Order: sequence, then C-alpha cells, then structure tokens
Amino acid sequence: MSLGEQWAALLMRTGRNKEKQNILWNMAGSFCYALASMVLSFLVMRIVGKEQGGVFAFGFGTFGQQMFILAYFGIRPFHVTDGTGEYRFGDYLLHRCLTCIIALAAGACFLLVYGYTPWKAGVIFLLVCYKVIDGFADVYESEFQRTGNLYLTGKSNTFRTVLSVGVFLAALLAGGSLVYACGAAVIAQIAGVAAFDIPVRRRLLSVDMRGSLGRVAPLTKATSLLFVSVFLDFYIFSAAKYAINAHMDDVASGYFNVIFMPTSVINLASGFVIRPVLTYLTDNWEKGKYREFVKLLWGISGLIGALSVLAVALAWILGGPVLRIMERILGASYTGSLTCYHGAFVVVVLGGGFYAILNLYYYVLVILRRQGVIFGIYAVLAVLAFLLAPALVKQSGIKGAALAYLILMMTMAAGFTAGAWIFYGAGRRKRFEEGKSFRG
Repeated sequence: MSLGEQWAALLMRTGRNKEKQNILWNMAGSFCYALASMVLSFLVMRIVGKEQGGVFAFGFGTFGQQMFILAYFGIRPFHVTDGTGEYRFGDYLLHRCLTCIIALAAGACFLLVYGYTPWKAGVIFLLVCYKVIDGFADVYESEFQRTGNLYLTGKSNTFRTVLSVGVFLAALLAGGSLVYACGAAVIAQIAGVAAFDIPVRRRLLSVDMRGSLGRVAPLTKATSLLFVSVFLDFYIFSAAKYAINAHMDDVASGYFNVIFMPTSVINLASGFVIRPVLTYLTDNWEKGKYREFVKLLWGISGLIGALSVLAVALAWILGGPVLRIMERILGASYTGSLTCYHGAFVVVVLGGGFYAILNLYYYVLVILRRQGVIFGIYAVLAVLAFLLAPALVKQSGIKGAALAYLILMMTMAAGFTAGAWIFYGAGRRKRFEEGKSFRG
C-alpha cells in the first residue's frame, strides 16, 4: 500500500459506530466552518485595523461568498438527494469544474468594472479564489454524503478549514500584509483539497468517475432553477451588507459584519439538526412513509424554533456585555463603536432564526422537486431586497440594515414554510391518485 493509500485509509477510519461518526464529524466540520466565518473578520479588524478589516469582511463574507454560490451552483441538495444515481460523480465533477471557471471569470470582471483601487480589488479577488476552491471541494463532500459517508464530509470541512485559516492568520501575523495572507490562504485551500478530498475519493469504490459533456447540459437544466434560487437567496441574505458597502464606508462594513456574527452560530446549530436527517427525509418521501416524514419534519422544526428563541433571549440579555468585550479586544479606539448597536444585534439574531427555519423548508421543497416554487419565492424577495435594503440603510444606517435583514428573513421563511406544506399535501394526493404510495 502506497503512502497516499495509507493516508486515505487513515482518514476513512470510522470505529464501530459509523452513524455516530457521521454526526460527530458533521458537527465538527460545521463548527469549524461557521467559527471561521464568524471570527475571521473580527480578527482581521484587530490585526490590521478598521478599514482593511472592512474590506476583508466584504470580500470574505459577502462578495467572495456570492462567487462561491456561483461555483457551487446550488447543486448540493440535488446531489445528496440523488439517491437513484441519476447522475454519476464524474458528471457532477465536470459540471463543477465549469462553474468554478465561470465564477472566477465573473469575479474578475466585476472587480474590473466596479472601479476599486488595485489593492482592494486584489484582496477581494484572492478571497474570491479562496471561496471558489471551497466550492470545488464541495462536489467531493457532496458525494461523500450521498454515499452515506457524512463523516468524510465533516473531516474534509474540518481539516481544510483549520489548515487554510491557520495559514492565513500565521501569514497575517508574520508579515502584516493582507494581500500576502490571502494568497497564502488560497495555496492552503488547494493543498487541503489535494490532501483531504482527492485521496479519499480514490478509495471509495462505489464512486463512478465517468463523466460526460453530454450529461452536463441536462444536469444544468435540472438544477438551473436551484442555482438561480440559491444565488438570489444569498443576495437577499446579504442585501443589507451590499447596501452598506454601496452607501456607507469600509468601517461600517466591518462593524455590521461583527454584529452579524451570531447568524453563523444559529446556522451552525440548525445545520447540526438538518444535515444528518436529509437522507432520512428523502428516503421517507421516496418510499411513501408519510407519517415518518411529517413526524421528523415537525421535530426538526420545533428544535430549530426552540434554539432560535434561546438565541434571541441570550442576545437580549448578554448582547451588551458581549459587545463591550469585543470592543476591549479590538482596542481602545473601538470603545462605544459596537455597544450602540445592541438593538440591531438582537434584531439580526432574530432574523437568523427565521433564516434557519427557511433553510429547512427549502430542503423540503428540493426533496419534493419543487424548484419552480423555490425560484418564485426568491424572485419576489430579491426585488423586495433590492428596494428595501438600500432605502433603510440610507435612512437609518446599520440599524436600518438590521431591520431590512429581519423583514426579508421573516417574509422568506413564511413563503417557504407555506409552500412546503402545500406541495407536500399536493404531492401526496397525486401519488395516491396514481397508486404509487406504499404507506399512509
């Protein structure tokens, strides 16, 4: 056995209880990814200052993430719920290579046209590269999950995040150059895919590497509405950040990103609940196990709701002291700059709870293969976001941005929840009429 094969075998060890490993490593990967997204901008502000920190926050958490969505193409829910093997992994991999190339080109074109300074454009483009590589790794992690090896997805997410973030922070602390640190992080991301994804895929004998250009077009057609929907979803999610970037300064972008951090915690917690049960929801629906489907869905909804209520209560009670601690960590020049946004902080946390709920019902609509419904909801909300977020930011600054986020998340959550239950009922009735149901 070669060294590479030994390394892959080590990564694939599960112990006696594979299901437990699936849950634990999914939690670890989600935690590391969310923690990095949550604290990186804060740490950059502490190390290199408000202005550069604001540029990093926009590049990493907003525009770079938007290009990640373009590379990712919204295809993961379709991929992991492709239980019948309609498409081979080789088809998904070929498709992902093309979308990653398009994402890099689109990011470069936007930065050339928008008129940023060379330094700011350079930092943001390197962060786009970082995020696009993340999107490329996702095709491997999706396949790991589809084949019932969610623990491999978690390991990849954990190790790649720790490696790339560790290299970034080490480079930033050593040299003080944000451009140099972003470049080092990109190299670390590439190394992470080479070390934690490709060798493992080679050891999974069930993975079919055959890919065909002729399959790319139907795959794109089958997922195009999902892509547009997810792209619009992130635009809606980030509309307040885009409005601040357009109508306020880089410092304001940094501040809003700090009070926005709790949404990562809420999404992390909801991810712990949602990801492990997606395959069970899919299986229950495909096999006509409607009672089990509804019971599981209500249970997940209740748990996410309870976690959201707890998060809002903690934000209301502890938000002020937490923001003061953040100010002290950032330095004396930040005194009073965050605590004045305690109310906005609570509003953002409440919006994050609604976002967690809508994510659950988004996946339900994907399982039901109702991409048109998903697209319709996102299209309406995108128009609302385009009009509402800039208006409220111009009127009330960061507080207006928080309010815009809450309104958008509440409206979208209501749309997805109602749509999921309506079309669950319609799909079930149709199956009974066609005689395809197995159980009531």
